[in-house]
Amino acid sequence: MTPLAAAALRRHVVAAQGYATRPRRGKAADVEATIARLSCVQLDSISTVARSHRLTLLSRVGTYPAGTVSSLMRGGRLFEYWAHEACLLPIEHWPLMRSFMRDRTHPWWGPIIERDPALADHVMGAIRERGPLGSRDFEGERSGGMWNLKPAKRMLEALWSAGDLVIAGRDGFQRMYDLPERVIPDALLGAPVPDDDEVLRRLVVLAVRARGALTEAGVVEHWRLKGGTARIRQPVADVIASGELVRADVSDGGAPVLLAADADPAAADPAGAVLLSPFDNLLWDRPFAERVLGFKHLIEVYKPAPERRYGYYVLPVLARDRIVGRADIKADRAAGTLTAKAWHPEGRFRSTEPLERALARLARQLGLTPVAT
Repeated sequence: MTPLAAAALRRHVVAAQGYATRPRRGKAADVEATIARLSCVQLDSISTVARSHRLTLLSRVGTYPAGTVSSLMRGGRLFEYWAHEACLLPIEHWPLMRSFMRDRTHPWWGPIIERDPALADHVMGAIRERGPLGSRDFEGERSGGMWNLKPAKRMLEALWSAGDLVIAGRDGFQRMYDLPERVIPDALLGAPVPDDDEVLRRLVVLAVRARGALTEAGVVEHWRLKGGTARIRQPVADVIASGELVRADVSDGGAPVLLAADADPAAADPAGAVLLSPFDNLLWDRPFAERVLGFKHLIEVYKPAPERRYGYYVLPVLARDRIVGRADIKADRAAGTLTAKAWHPEGRFRSTEPLERALARLARQLGLTPVAT
């Protein structure tokens, strides 16, 4: 096969994200369909502009009613679980994620269910009796620091990670935990869990279709799979042999990419200007983003202020198939403003027009007035 042109690959991976080309209003069905198209959407608690998943959805769906995500979760249409990080996933992925729930050790805190079965029984019993509960409904205090959570909060997280509890929605941004049988549709709750090889085959295809094109390392990063690329070598070979995916060389000489067999990169033509969440799906695989987009993505919210190069909550600005700069953005809801505190153009790009268009669009979606300083 003739190597895929690097420019065609860039347009294809951007177009695969489905960014809206103009302002529009979306419905719950659009939110659900967008999350299914993306395979998963990352959650993050920082609200300097808006929650990350909301920024991700606004850039694709357009403006949608507040409370939509929680309503879809309560209705058994979406669920939260570990994917790239803690993510929103379409409910159809529940049987796939059940395979990871067999490991009852929490990824951060280890086997705390096994270490404290009495607390696990207490938490489960309270939710069974009282319905959905948040961590504030349990006694105990954190000992200091954002990761030093009170024991009941850690147990809730561990029981969720093990699949004993699910997230039934949110009160503000606080998770409300409930029993799976009250939230997950019966047909999926009792569905057989695929074996590990089938799970990996399906995850490979889902990631590639969601992202347009990925290297094998990118597939691993999409789902944060343990075992690296060696773990998916055979599943990748299987889905290529079955005709679901193809492997293509790229004219830049970098690692070959996986594409859906029916993909047509030459037809891709992304348009519009949009501010991206720092945790947007397009940017998950940073080496791939640098290779394909020529953009070195930095997330600096966790750095001390003197060490930041671009600012605190910096949103890349995408114009058509190029990231043309990054802006330090802050929402002041009391003042009713969305401010671009700083603008850092990329490479030879200097025009502020894409920033102004993208800022105005996001401000309208958030009900704020755009301000560029």
